[in-house]
Amino acid sequence: MSQSSYAPDDLRRALGSGLLSFPVTHTRPDLSFDEAGYREHVSHLSGFGASGLFAAGGTGEFPALTREEVVAIVAATVQANAGASPVVGPVGYGTSTAVAMTKEVEAAGADGIFVLPPYLNELTQDGLYEHVAAVCRSTSLGVVVYHRANARFTARTVARLVEEFPNFVGFKDGICDIDLMATLYATHGDRLVYVGGLPTAETYALPYLELGATTYSSAIFNFAPQWATDFYARVRDRDREGVYERLREFVIPYLDIRNRANGYPVSIVKAGMTAVGRPAGPVRPPLTDLTASELAELTDLVKKVI
Repeated sequence: MSQSSYAPDDLRRALGSGLLSFPVTHTRPDLSFDEAGYREHVSHLSGFGASGLFAAGGTGEFPALTREEVVAIVAATVQANAGASPVVGPVGYGTSTAVAMTKEVEAAGADGIFVLPPYLNELTQDGLYEHVAAVCRSTSLGVVVYHRANARFTARTVARLVEEFPNFVGFKDGICDIDLMATLYATHGDRLVYVGGLPTAETYALPYLELGATTYSSAIFNFAPQWATDFYARVRDRDREGVYERLREFVIPYLDIRNRANGYPVSIVKAGMTAVGRPAGPVRPPLTDLTASELAELTDLVKKVI
């Protein structure tokens, strides 16, 4: 079992206390995992006070990674982060695979488990419950689920998981389900940590704070960690003027580039790394990189905020 210093409730409190980082996964030109580059990146990010690192998540190109790579990335994150904040490892695909991955990332040193949507299948709520329940039963670590794609939880399913599994501690919304988020917070309060998980979560951070989501996943933190940290502080202070000023000057034009092609919510983050002189390599297929002109446009934009 895990040797983590974070009991599930400790993990919940830690994740909800600050900004969450979802590091990109570094690749070489041949698309192999660049572990040295990745370790340096995690070490760099660890100096900016994120409340949790979600290794090999969506921004880390989870669907393009092998199970062996996921384990290697989690282990590298734990070592490079050196205890600065909890590390959450990803699991996904079918239930048996997710359970096996749970054991693997736990053995690699993860402090928590992040359950990404199951692969391909259309799901009933009973099936979705059994999927998450199997993961919760297989570990003593805190478990966070991702409400996105085919993993669309109802309030009843979340309530079953809350009641039965003390290590079910987190709910990340990637759908913009306002009614559900309000219902969950009204029902469960601080029993769960609520994470804003829409692409470029800064856009929604202020309204989501009113729904109980004290944190969100910041992909921008990869290439502009100080800007992202300052933005988060303004959100938590409910500084509407400061938040919307920064949305106008950076986030909205950033979204204009991001929205030009499917998959760009990940691709633009790696492009941002190139723009600040900390390249992380290309994205893996089936994602595609920004065009040269889009990268130039992004570089000019990023220069205004770093």
